[in-house]
Amino acid sequence: MRNLIKWFSRNNVAANFLMVLILVAGISTWLKLKKEIFPETSTSVVAVSVPYPGATPEEVEKGVCIPIEEAIRDLQGVDVMRSTAANSYGVVYVEVLSEFDVRDVLDDMKTRVDAIDNFAENIESPVYEEVLIKNQVLTIAISAQTDELTLRGYADRIRDGMLSYVPPKPKSWLDGFLSSFGGVGGVSQVELSGIRPYEISIELSEDAMNAYNVSFDDVTNAVRASSIDLPGGAVRTEAGEILIKTESKRYNAEQFDKISVISRGDGTIVPLSRIANVIDGFEDIDLISRFNGKKTATLQIFRVGDEDTLKVAEAARDYIQIVKNELPSDVSVEIWNDNSRFLEGRLNLLKKNAIWGLILVLIILSLFLRPSLAALVTIGIPISFTGAIWMMPATDISINMISLFAFILVLGIVVDDAIVVGENVYRRMRLGEDPKLASWRGTHEVGVVVIFGVLTTVAAFTPMLGISGVSGKIWRNIPWIVIPTLLFSLIQSKLILPSHLALLKPFRPDQERNLFSRIQSKISRGMERFVEKFYRPTLKLALQGRYIVVTIFISLFLISVGLIVGERIKWEFFPEVEAEIISTKIKMVEGVAFESTSDAVSRVEEAANKLNQQYQKEFGQPLILNMLATVGSQPFKTGFSPITPKGDNLGEVAIELLPASERTVTARQLAAKWRKITGGIPGASEISFQSQSAGSGNAIDLELSGNDDEELLKATELVKRELNNIEGVIDISDSNVLGKRQVSLKSLLPEGESTGLKLSDVGIQMRQAFYGEEVQRLQRGRDEVKVMVRYPKENRISIDDVEKMKIRSARGDKVPLSALVELEEGRSKSAIRRTERLRAIRIAADIDRGNPKANANQARRTLEQTVLSKFNEMFPGVRYEFYGEQKDQAQSMEELKSSSVFALLAVFVLMAIPLGSYIQPAIVMSVIPFGIVGAILGHILMGANISIMSMCGIVALSGVVVNDSLVLVDYVNRHRIKGSSVIEAAWEAGAVRFRPIVLTSLTTFAGLSPMLFETDLQAKFLIPMAISLGFGILFATAITLFLVPCVYLLLEDIKSLFFRRDTLERWENKLRSEGAERLASYEDN
Repeated sequence: MRNLIKWFSRNNVAANFLMVLILVAGISTWLKLKKEIFPETSTSVVAVSVPYPGATPEEVEKGVCIPIEEAIRDLQGVDVMRSTAANSYGVVYVEVLSEFDVRDVLDDMKTRVDAIDNFAENIESPVYEEVLIKNQVLTIAISAQTDELTLRGYADRIRDGMLSYVPPKPKSWLDGFLSSFGGVGGVSQVELSGIRPYEISIELSEDAMNAYNVSFDDVTNAVRASSIDLPGGAVRTEAGEILIKTESKRYNAEQFDKISVISRGDGTIVPLSRIANVIDGFEDIDLISRFNGKKTATLQIFRVGDEDTLKVAEAARDYIQIVKNELPSDVSVEIWNDNSRFLEGRLNLLKKNAIWGLILVLIILSLFLRPSLAALVTIGIPISFTGAIWMMPATDISINMISLFAFILVLGIVVDDAIVVGENVYRRMRLGEDPKLASWRGTHEVGVVVIFGVLTTVAAFTPMLGISGVSGKIWRNIPWIVIPTLLFSLIQSKLILPSHLALLKPFRPDQERNLFSRIQSKISRGMERFVEKFYRPTLKLALQGRYIVVTIFISLFLISVGLIVGERIKWEFFPEVEAEIISTKIKMVEGVAFESTSDAVSRVEEAANKLNQQYQKEFGQPLILNMLATVGSQPFKTGFSPITPKGDNLGEVAIELLPASERTVTARQLAAKWRKITGGIPGASEISFQSQSAGSGNAIDLELSGNDDEELLKATELVKRELNNIEGVIDISDSNVLGKRQVSLKSLLPEGESTGLKLSDVGIQMRQAFYGEEVQRLQRGRDEVKVMVRYPKENRISIDDVEKMKIRSARGDKVPLSALVELEEGRSKSAIRRTERLRAIRIAADIDRGNPKANANQARRTLEQTVLSKFNEMFPGVRYEFYGEQKDQAQSMEELKSSSVFALLAVFVLMAIPLGSYIQPAIVMSVIPFGIVGAILGHILMGANISIMSMCGIVALSGVVVNDSLVLVDYVNRHRIKGSSVIEAAWEAGAVRFRPIVLTSLTTFAGLSPMLFETDLQAKFLIPMAISLGFGILFATAITLFLVPCVYLLLEDIKSLFFRRDTLERWENKLRSEGAERLASYEDN
């Protein structure tokens, strides 16, 4: 290492080429990286979904979910197995163990499922997929006061046009050059929602079937036989091959009307149009969407693969501007929920903080070092950053909010080693040494401790790599930015910086050419006077009263720990990310008409308008930009099931707020106000107001599972009652939702058996009449269209219609259904959830953050003490487990604890090597607990809660605060080698290292200070980590300058109690002889 440093310090060309290589590689990599708000993550979850048209959740559970669960129960790599049985649909999810490949597990699952032979009849082919988190860019709302078919036509036109739209070529060669970098642009994935899918419905009435003596089977067979495309081979003629095919596929109502259903021998033909009413319309479900009060269809634009969020959004906006001019004036096309706007704003916010942090670091360095030296030290920041950027593709890191925050986090730390090197070289130059000699001697002199100091910081950030799950995949961005940045800073400070320092002019105290130099010189001399007049005498007193000093610091640490244990400082797992969207979920009691749900949604819309008017008067501008209301579905639903909830009793209203940077009121406060204005809604069983934001979720999320439904329901009600009694707990809900009323065919009556019918025959005919029989699926453009044969809607509106339905017997007789079978009325479930082959119910609740007594952890403890601890006695067949925030909290904290222990051991080893001692690392590490004191005091001062982000900052702090202590202890050893006594060595080393210790602490705090004092609500969740690092390092400076020398002497006192004087003298002589050889090497030319 010594020869390498020496060679680079004397070879300026090589150092500059290395610098240029890093800069160019980093900048070119930056231009190619994709941009996204949060890192793209995979969930390590695979799924198999099976459509079962017309089936109830109970039928789906028995016919789909249970067979799949039994088939894959012992599959290798399966961690947790969950399933959801909904109307007409079943899906089984498998969480894959981290040591197994997701694709391999998916292939094995497919093999097992394809071999199942006891699936229910009428199921469709299973669909297998790896569950990925979609990256939505923006949403387009197409609104018009027109009929549904016309509106759908506009939506299809815009969707198809956007997918085929090619962005225009750049206007200049520079634009073209820049556009060649970065992710892919253009729109490649669009999903249509808020409007019903197309369907062709062939409606047969009993009167028509009686008049023409036809059945459902006759009609379905005729349609299948007539609407067909079939290749027929080829004829090979002398002129060449001629293809033969049947081409009579029908694609619209007019074409289906012409299908012949009856053809008699006398030539009479009865077309379908005379028997049935063919409707080319939409699926038979109730669904309404309104955007700002107008009927709407929405297009969701997604980013796929390496596509750049900002480029995809730009292409979508460009096309919208084009298509607006082509559509009628009464058609509105608006963009909302634009995540690209949020991304751009957040990236600019972080860039602004980084620039200000860089400026502050440069200013502080310039005040205490020669301006030229400060500039050379600061140059290390862009070199280190571009080096880390160069490595980002290798670690699969993108440009996102977390990775940019990591750069801000390391901004002040990255110059620590350069400061130590530069200040040591500067000190030698002030003593009259030639810059060329001082540059490499000064670098080599502190080389070992600086290298190991950086490695301790690297070790301190590694615990964040040990967090598993989706959270771990997000937070891995921080260490994968920080670690390469620090390693490149090491390269810069050891190989590039010395060659630049060697070019400095010799130090001349009398040469103060300009005002800034004179100011800098005065500040520098002022610091020296401060050291001589205040620090030296104070340190001397502290060393003499070292037992009192250590006792005071230990007391401070215990008091700080007591503040957390005594819950004087609130704990929250994840700081809330300020939301741009608030959504209200409405669930009416089962059995209400669709119109009642629509009225409830309208009431919530009116409350939102009143809310907007109130704040518009107060702030002079509307806070609500857009509002999307949905009746019959909940597209923003983020609760228990990945399947979008649908039903006549479900509704939702989502509002888009002003950007957080333009308002002073939080989404939580607005949601609470909205709730108050809305008041109670008659007929609503549940209503909740949720802010949609990353990191947010249900504060309480509990799952109960068991095989006894009755016991499970009782346990659920008990838990919900207890939650309702806990102060500050709101929006309590559960996943056990009763579905629609249902009529079940239980058994054949004697009259039914006499007809020769089986219960299955009756069931098939009833399914044909009410659900319908799917006869075909057509591909019309980008849409798949079902063709269904069923009763007209007016014959499917009451139980009386079911009882009067005519069933055809084997003899051709037509008998009312009620005369053939025993009917039983009841209720189905809206969905059935299962976990590990047991039925499960999820209970969720939120915390009123406006209530100072509300606390999620306290609510959980109360629930465990009052109810859950007695579950084994009260409900022996029911087990419980916390999910969501509680599960993530327990898992993340456990992983952080275990990995932090190894990190601290690594820090100990990395310090023991340069110090050559097993005891002295304990002196250096003594600052860690007191860095934590600073972090806690910082949270109190800033009014912030302790969170997982704070804990990550504290773990990182443990590696950063030891760097100055390591250098200080090394200097104490050096002075002892030169013959000083222990107390003189400690006293002198503190004075010599005062400037670099203060500088490294001030630059670290300065780099973080723009983020610490950021008022933008979007930065709120990042601030706790910056508080831990910034204030922890600031407080640890005083600890390092006073406590470390005291602890050093304290350990020497302890050694003198246990070892004889001649043993201690022998150790001292050995230290001096070995150290003298090392010190001599620093002066070698």
